Amino acid sequence: MAKQQRDIGIREVPLPHKWLILSLQHLCAMFGATILVPLLVDLSPAVALISSGLGTLAYLLITKGQVPAYLGSSFAFITPIIAVTAFGGPEAAMVGSFFVGLVYGVAALLIKVVGRKWLMTVLPPIVVGPVIMVIGLGLAGVAIDMAMMETIEQGVQVFNGTFMLVAMITLLITIVAAVFFKGFFGLVPMMFGIAGGYVTALFVGLIDFQAVYEAKWLVAPDFIVPFVTYTPTVEWTVLAIMVPIAAVTLAEHIGDQMVLSKVAGKNFLEKPGLHRSLAGDGVATMIASFLGGPPNTTYGENIGVIAITRVFSVFVIGGAALLAIVFGFSGKISALISTIPQAVMGGVSILLFGVIASSGLRMLIDNEIQLGEKRNLIISSVILVIGIGGAFVPINENVQIPGMALATIIGIVLHLVLPNKEVSYGTKSMFENEKTERKKEQAA
Repeated sequence: MAKQQRDIGIREVPLPHKWLILSLQHLCAMFGATILVPLLVDLSPAVALISSGLGTLAYLLITKGQVPAYLGSSFAFITPIIAVTAFGGPEAAMVGSFFVGLVYGVAALLIKVVGRKWLMTVLPPIVVGPVIMVIGLGLAGVAIDMAMMETIEQGVQVFNGTFMLVAMITLLITIVAAVFFKGFFGLVPMMFGIAGGYVTALFVGLIDFQAVYEAKWLVAPDFIVPFVTYTPTVEWTVLAIMVPIAAVTLAEHIGDQMVLSKVAGKNFLEKPGLHRSLAGDGVATMIASFLGGPPNTTYGENIGVIAITRVFSVFVIGGAALLAIVFGFSGKISALISTIPQAVMGGVSILLFGVIASSGLRMLIDNEIQLGEKRNLIISSVILVIGIGGAFVPINENVQIPGMALATIIGIVLHLVLPNKEVSYGTKSMFENEKTERKKEQAA
């Protein structure tokens, strides 16, 4: 019987030929989602690749090379970035992203000083779950418009049957890949969907390669750099729109660390510590804000790759980060990405945004939240209706706090003021495994 292949450890360096292949796997896992976010918010996909690579390298450094996690574009900030860009341009979104990174830093400092329990005080599953659902469902209209509507003169949108055909074929291929493909291929269904949709769009005449022919192999992307391409200004409205979403991504970060800890058989919350991983995430987001990329977050897709391959090496993750940076500086690759039709991205987004919403529902289920409790029913209901219904708070004629940020703030406030808080944490809390481990340590 053949000997089973052993795991590759966190600090182990693979052989060169294996190293490249393993890093390419991680690049494929993050590529589709990382370029989709900037395409949706009208930022440069090339800059997003570079900022994700640099952010991941910074994360590995801050966590002392002990946490094999890749960071890519965060979907939680799509709506806030669109809202901020509408009145202040992408520069305003970069300022907001910088302060989001600062929130991570403050949270990391508090955790270092007083521990982790305070997070659950303000971020129970009954708040975080519905807000995650709002993120996905709030973007549903964007996905449908991309899949069906063509923009003609003066911003007027009309139904386009060809767009819808391409989008539905893209969606079908993505679903088939997600359901029937096994192993590593089952982790990257979006890549198969985008590739299949792209070929379909090519056959129906939606793609023009002229820009690819004219592009250079090596070129500097369109960076948005403070004090170089613009002078940053801090506006409270920008902070009010973007900063509250950090509450959701903080909870997502903790969840990813718990899953990764279980996969690797180590407690990354203890060593190198949640404060370090949060600080790394915050620095990565700040790096993106200095370059013109969307905020970064740890990617579950890459955690899935680690779970299947049992390759925990941070050098493999670092290799993927370096490849992302190289790809970002390739004019040909950037131009090729820009030729992806909106119908293709719309088809993928239909499933992707639905999965985001479903993950919020899963948080409620996994934590065994009882919606029969009036407190839980009230908090979740208010968050969902305010977030999805289009509620907003106007600041002036051009500025407003959108529903997602408003729903997050109101959800946290309701949790803090309503009685009977214990029912909002569920039978199984996000820190249940950690509590169990601590009891075992005390008993020993």
